[in-house]
Formats: sequence, C-alpha cells, structure tokens
Amino acid sequence: MSHDAKRVTLEQIDGVVWSDPPADATRLMRTVHALRRKSIDSMTAEDFRILLGQQESMRTLVPCALKLLEQNLLTQGDLYPGDLLAATLCIADEYWTESPDLAARLGPLVDRLREAGDLDDHFPPDNQIWTRINQLRKIGVL
Repeated sequence: MSHDAKRVTLEQIDGVVWSDPPADATRLMRTVHALRRKSIDSMTAEDFRILLGQQESMRTLVPCALKLLEQNLLTQGDLYPGDLLAATLCIADEYWTESPDLAARLGPLVDRLREAGDLDDHFPPDNQIWTRINQLRKIGVL
C-alpha cells in the first residue's frame, strides 16, 4: 500500500460506508465503527489490535500490523506489551493459508519471540501464544 493510500479510511478502501452504530451498541461496536472512519496512517497499535480482533479489513490491516511488529515485536496497545502480536497470531487459520506472503513474515517474528525467552516477563498469555504458534505450525503456516 502506498503512503498516500494510508491517508484513506477503511470505509474508503473497502468501498462500504457503515451507518452509525445503533443507540444500544456496545462500546466495542461503537469503537469499530469509529475506527473504520479513521485514516489508516493515524491508527495506533491499539486500533489495529481491536480491528484485527474483530477480523475487520484484514487484507488492509494485517500488513500494517506486521510492519509494526517487525519494528518492535512487543508493540503494545492498551493491554500489555505484545498484545498486538497476540491479536495477529489469533487471526483465523484460513487467512494465513490464503495469504502465504504475509504468513511468511510471521516466521521471523516467531524466531525473535523465541529469543525473547520467558514471555511471562512481558505479557500474560504466554501459554496461549505458544499454543497458537504450535497450531500455526501444524497447519503449515509457520
């Protein structure tokens, strides 16, 4: 994606404008609606974490998240160091098998993660992270 393309919103890229969320929408629903209207170049790690957790606009957002993780493996949203990595690893298997070029970028990240040692020093879901990595290995993503 070119630098100019990042100045656009997900609504512009997807070509789908969502109506305002209903009055009884959850905080998460309101947040996702608002983030779809935010320019990609102004999104934070937390914004990417939330949207990836909702499997929203994956084709656009996964490369952005991977770029952040390649710069800092433990990039942090609002939860804990490495929460963006955790959200990225939890993306559906089908996405990774259908996007081998992006899946290939996960391998070096996992290698760096292994070098980091005990993840409990960095963030809570240590066992969940390694379980997910092993699942991705089983299906041939890693």
